[in-house]
Amino acid sequence: MPVEILTYGALGARLKISPVAARSFAKRRGLPRSLSEDGRALVSVDLAEVRHRPQPPARRQAGDGAQLTAMIATLQAEIAQLEARAAGHRADFEHERERADRLMAELLQAAAETTAAREATARLEGEVAALRIAVRAGSSNENHGHSARRVGHLAASLVEADRKAAGG
Repeated sequence: MPVEILTYGALGARLKISPVAARSFAKRRGLPRSLSEDGRALVSVDLAEVRHRPQPPARRQAGDGAQLTAMIATLQAEIAQLEARAAGHRADFEHERERADRLMAELLQAAAETTAAREATARLEGEVAALRIAVRAGSSNENHGHSARRVGHLAASLVEADRKAAGG
């Protein structure tokens, strides 16, 4: 049989398939294509060589509707379980975030207290060093009285710094 030049619609009608299926058929077989003057695709085909049997449309079985309804119900139940699980995870996340915020605030407060304690320690160490120098420099009664007052002030400063560092 001679080669015929057909549009996808005509090829589909000859093969008893849709024009879209005819286009797919032509592409799969690598049939030569060209354009007509009106812009429509034309396919060159020898229908004697084509052995195409269209498959009958798939038919639904009698129980498909009930099976689909059961499957939909199962999937909806699964979705509900997943949403509940996600809500639980969200609550856990919120709790942990609040806990992390509290811990961060405590950490910042402890850092500030540590800094204050270090400053007080440095100041007191300076005063102790000055007191040692003063004690070594002289041992007269006048210096001794001054040193005793200085030690009293130093002890009071130490107690005050300790209370501030302890947060009380």
